[in-house]
Amino acid sequence: MALVVFETGVELTERLTTLGIGVNLVTYLTGVMHLGNAESANIVTNFMGTSFMLCLFGGFVADTFLGRYLTIAIFTTVQAMGVTILTISTIVPSLRPPPCSPDGTCLEASGKQLSLLYVALYLTALGTGGLKSSVSGFGTDQFDESSPTEKSKMISFFSWFFFFISIGSLAAVTVLVYVQDNFGRKWGYGVCACAILGALLLFVSGTRIYRFKKLAGSPITQVARVIATAWTNRNRDLPSDPSLLYQGELEPETDDTCKRRTVTTLSHSKQFRFLDKAAIVVDNPDVETGKGRKNLPTLTQVEEVKMIVSMMPIWATTIMFWTVYAQMTTLSVQQATTMDRHVGKSFEIPPASLTVFFVGSILLTVPIYDRIVVPVARRITGRKEGMTTLQRISVGLVLSVFAMVAAALAEIKRLKVAHANPNPDGLVPLSVFWLVPQFFLVGAGEAFTYIGQLDFFLRECPNGMKTISTGLFLTTLSLGFFVSSALVAIVAKITSGDGTSGWIPDDLSKGKLYNFYWLLAALSVLNLALYLFSAKGYVYKEQRVSTTSVDEEESAIEMETCGPA
Repeated sequence: MALVVFETGVELTERLTTLGIGVNLVTYLTGVMHLGNAESANIVTNFMGTSFMLCLFGGFVADTFLGRYLTIAIFTTVQAMGVTILTISTIVPSLRPPPCSPDGTCLEASGKQLSLLYVALYLTALGTGGLKSSVSGFGTDQFDESSPTEKSKMISFFSWFFFFISIGSLAAVTVLVYVQDNFGRKWGYGVCACAILGALLLFVSGTRIYRFKKLAGSPITQVARVIATAWTNRNRDLPSDPSLLYQGELEPETDDTCKRRTVTTLSHSKQFRFLDKAAIVVDNPDVETGKGRKNLPTLTQVEEVKMIVSMMPIWATTIMFWTVYAQMTTLSVQQATTMDRHVGKSFEIPPASLTVFFVGSILLTVPIYDRIVVPVARRITGRKEGMTTLQRISVGLVLSVFAMVAAALAEIKRLKVAHANPNPDGLVPLSVFWLVPQFFLVGAGEAFTYIGQLDFFLRECPNGMKTISTGLFLTTLSLGFFVSSALVAIVAKITSGDGTSGWIPDDLSKGKLYNFYWLLAALSVLNLALYLFSAKGYVYKEQRVSTTSVDEEESAIEMETCGPA
């Protein structure tokens, strides 16, 4: 329990900060910085997308230079700096535009004011990406997976880890959003900055009980070396016998005790033959004598890269889900600002707090899946886990289609009421709970897609490439936000010409946001078809290993090392 408290505190504050800023940032940009709806939505999605994209950078830095402990400590400090600057920008009047005049004239934020905002946001994103890439990995470093006792403790650790993430998410979309809207952004962001610093001190205070592992080098380097070497040898002919490719030498780790260790090798496969050229043994004395051995990829290393490449179609076709997800923190929140958010006569729900239905849907779907869906699917498929990871992802993609259909229908209803009850303030006498279905469906979809993706990318990757595989998974979230930004910008530009307000104007009641949701639904259907085609042809790692064909197999060689011979 002590380890959980020391380490997962930084992950809790990361979720509190990133989600607390992200889900409510669009209302700050439109209401305080006086930016348009489309521009505000893109700033939010670019911020969230960059946070996840920088996980690859953070993982590379941790594996190659700093180690996970220092990476967490340094990037948590960077995140605290970003949130502190963001807090200051909400306190100093000159760092934001003046309030709108009584006649409705609003002065948009200046270039200098926006520049400071961008510095704060992207420092926060840099810190988030760095620490997020290392927290879970550093947690696994604290356990010896070869020990049954410690392995069971590791499972308990991840249960608590997910619990802390959920607590941070719930606090962000309820308490923190309420503080921001009712007491001021300076208090909301200030609480985040103090929480980060407190979590950092707690993390550092546990240094004496942590286990530290030596740097093993980044798998990104291996992938780059294989691709670069294959390109260098592109004009060379492949040998007719794959055994003539460079096999390398089996070099198990040794220590002072006698332990039986397993060295895993991958046999040659026929797919992506171009990459085989990376393992061509050229007429080079250094290679023959072993001096250049470390610079020449082995056949196993080439096959590991092939495994990563074979996962890319699944990777590409899961990006669209996160494009749909991005709407829950941008356009759906903007819809909510125009609707009746009262519960009773006095309490008014903050627009961004609708995300609580999204988080609640996730927490509800997970136990339903484990207790109901899995047993039923187990009887139908005969598989112990009920559904395969790819089937689980497909359910999430289907739910995202229905979410966009629900969003379009809700927007059509909102516009009908708005046109029947014109209001100069732009408020529509329609309950905000009409938006709950789209939040609920996307939340349920995330419970299937996120966990399915994480399971897929960790199970299907080579044993030594879990860092890069996790990074690939997180880039689907990042690219989903960036695709959302691109679509919003393109649609706003194309549909707003010739004096028309376009699909996504500043006043949503004058636009056709439902058309944008229909567009996302159509793209999601097309993406689903491509995903199903890719998933149908995918061969699971366990199936490759179980087959004993000469062309595709994974062999494990046990070697006993007892110090010097």
